[in-house]
Amino acid sequence: MKKVLVLCTGNSCRSQIAEGYIRHFAGDRAEVYSAGVETHGVNPKAIEIMAEDGIDISGHSSNNITEYYGMDFDFVITVCDNAKERCPFFPTKAQKFHENFPDPGKATGTEEEIMDAFRSVRQLVKEYAQKFVTDHLN
Repeated sequence: MKKVLVLCTGNSCRSQIAEGYIRHFAGDRAEVYSAGVETHGVNPKAIEIMAEDGIDISGHSSNNITEYYGMDFDFVITVCDNAKERCPFFPTKAQKFHENFPDPGKATGTEEEIMDAFRSVRQLVKEYAQKFVTDHLN
Protein backbone atom coordinates (compact mmCIF):
# COMPACT_ATOMS: atom_id res chain seq x y z
CA MET A 1 0.00 0.00 0.00
CA LYS A 2 1.30 3.46 -0.96
CA LYS A 3 1.77 6.19 1.65
CA VAL A 4 0.90 9.78 0.76
CA LEU A 5 1.68 12.91 2.78
CA VAL A 6 0.00 16.22 1.93
CA LEU A 7 1.73 19.33 3.29
CA CYS A 8 0.50 22.87 3.75
CA THR A 9 1.34 25.81 6.00
CA GLY A 10 -1.05 25.25 8.90
CA ASN A 11 -2.73 21.91 8.06
CA SER A 12 -6.12 23.59 8.43
CA CYS A 13 -7.74 23.88 4.97
CA ARG A 14 -6.03 22.88 1.73
CA SER A 15 -4.10 19.88 3.02
CA GLN A 16 -7.14 18.68 4.97
CA ILE A 17 -9.33 18.90 1.86
CA ALA A 18 -6.69 17.11 -0.21
CA GLU A 19 -6.30 14.38 2.41
CA GLY A 20 -10.06 13.85 2.38
CA TYR A 21 -10.31 13.60 -1.39
CA ILE A 22 -7.23 11.43 -1.89
CA ARG A 23 -8.54 9.03 0.76
CA HIS A 24 -11.94 9.04 -0.94
CA PHE A 25 -10.63 8.41 -4.45
CA ALA A 26 -7.83 6.00 -3.46
CA GLY A 27 -9.88 3.84 -1.10
CA ASP A 28 -7.73 1.03 0.27
CA ARG A 29 -4.89 1.64 -2.21
CA ALA A 30 -3.20 4.27 -0.04
CA GLU A 31 -2.60 5.49 3.48
CA VAL A 32 -3.06 9.25 3.40
CA TYR A 33 -1.76 11.76 5.93
CA SER A 34 -1.60 15.53 6.08
CA ALA A 35 0.57 17.92 8.03
CA GLY A 36 1.70 21.50 8.21
CA VAL A 37 4.91 23.33 8.89
CA GLU A 38 2.73 24.84 11.65
CA THR A 39 -0.56 23.61 13.15
CA HIS A 40 -3.63 25.84 13.11
CA GLY A 41 -6.40 23.31 13.78
CA VAL A 42 -8.84 22.02 11.17
CA ASN A 43 -10.86 24.95 9.83
CA PRO A 44 -14.61 24.47 10.53
CA LYS A 45 -15.44 25.87 7.08
CA ALA A 46 -13.26 23.19 5.47
CA ILE A 47 -15.21 20.56 7.41
CA GLU A 48 -18.48 22.16 6.30
CA ILE A 49 -17.70 22.38 2.58
CA MET A 50 -16.37 18.83 2.50
CA ALA A 51 -19.57 17.61 4.17
CA GLU A 52 -21.49 19.34 1.37
CA ASP A 53 -19.70 16.97 -1.02
CA GLY A 54 -20.32 13.91 1.16
CA ILE A 55 -16.85 13.61 2.69
CA ASP A 56 -16.45 13.73 6.47
CA ILE A 57 -13.17 15.25 7.64
CA SER A 58 -14.52 16.19 11.07
CA GLY A 59 -12.32 13.53 12.69
CA HIS A 60 -9.12 14.88 11.13
CA SER A 61 -6.50 16.50 13.33
CA SER A 62 -4.01 19.24 12.55
CA ASN A 63 -0.54 17.69 12.61
CA ASN A 64 2.98 19.07 12.43
CA ILE A 65 5.36 17.64 9.85
CA THR A 66 7.78 16.64 12.64
CA GLU A 67 5.26 13.98 13.71
CA TYR A 68 6.02 12.07 10.51
CA TYR A 69 9.81 12.06 10.56
CA GLY A 70 10.96 8.50 10.08
CA MET A 71 7.93 7.42 8.05
CA ASP A 72 8.71 6.20 4.57
CA PHE A 73 6.31 7.97 2.19
CA ASP A 74 5.90 7.12 -1.47
CA PHE A 75 4.52 10.56 -2.33
CA VAL A 76 4.78 13.99 -0.69
CA ILE A 77 2.48 16.68 -2.09
CA THR A 78 2.84 20.33 -1.11
CA VAL A 79 -0.35 22.29 -1.72
CA CYS A 80 0.97 25.82 -1.15
CA ASP A 81 4.16 27.67 -2.01
CA ASN A 82 4.80 28.56 1.63
CA ALA A 83 4.93 24.90 2.67
CA LYS A 84 7.18 24.05 -0.28
CA GLU A 85 9.60 26.82 0.68
CA ARG A 86 9.47 26.23 4.45
CA CYS A 87 9.38 22.44 4.53
CA PRO A 88 12.46 21.23 6.34
CA PHE A 89 14.60 18.58 4.74
CA PHE A 90 12.46 15.47 4.73
CA PRO A 91 14.60 12.37 4.27
CA THR A 92 12.50 10.08 2.15
CA LYS A 93 12.56 8.41 -1.22
CA ALA A 94 9.15 9.90 -1.91
CA GLN A 95 8.25 11.39 -5.23
CA LYS A 96 7.51 15.05 -4.60
CA PHE A 97 4.66 16.99 -6.19
CA HIS A 98 3.63 20.60 -5.83
CA GLU A 99 0.49 22.59 -6.58
CA ASN A 100 -0.14 26.07 -5.19
CA PHE A 101 -3.82 26.37 -4.28
CA PRO A 102 -5.28 29.66 -3.03
CA ASP A 103 -5.77 29.81 0.75
CA PRO A 104 -9.52 29.96 1.43
CA GLY A 105 -8.77 30.73 5.07
CA LYS A 106 -7.66 34.20 3.94
CA ALA A 107 -10.91 34.90 2.07
CA THR A 108 -12.76 38.08 3.02
CA GLY A 109 -16.22 39.44 2.37
CA THR A 110 -19.65 38.27 3.35
CA GLU A 111 -20.14 34.82 4.84
CA GLU A 112 -21.44 33.61 1.46
CA GLU A 113 -18.43 35.08 -0.39
CA ILE A 114 -16.08 33.35 2.04
CA MET A 115 -17.93 30.03 1.63
CA ASP A 116 -17.79 30.45 -2.15
CA ALA A 117 -14.00 30.88 -1.88
CA PHE A 118 -13.83 27.62 0.12
CA ARG A 119 -16.01 25.86 -2.47
CA SER A 120 -13.86 27.14 -5.32
CA VAL A 121 -10.68 25.82 -3.69
CA ARG A 122 -12.47 22.57 -2.83
CA GLN A 123 -13.23 22.06 -6.53
CA LEU A 124 -9.62 22.76 -7.56
CA VAL A 125 -8.29 20.35 -4.94
CA LYS A 126 -10.89 17.71 -5.84
CA GLU A 127 -9.87 17.75 -9.50
CA TYR A 128 -6.18 17.61 -8.55
CA ALA A 129 -6.74 14.73 -6.11
CA GLN A 130 -8.76 12.72 -8.60
CA LYS A 131 -6.08 13.11 -11.27
CA PHE A 132 -3.30 12.31 -8.77
CA VAL A 133 -5.03 9.08 -7.73
CA THR A 134 -5.70 8.11 -11.35
CA ASP A 135 -2.12 8.82 -12.41
CA HIS A 136 -0.23 7.42 -9.39
CA LEU A 137 -2.39 5.08 -7.31
CA ASN A 138 -4.22 2.95 -9.87
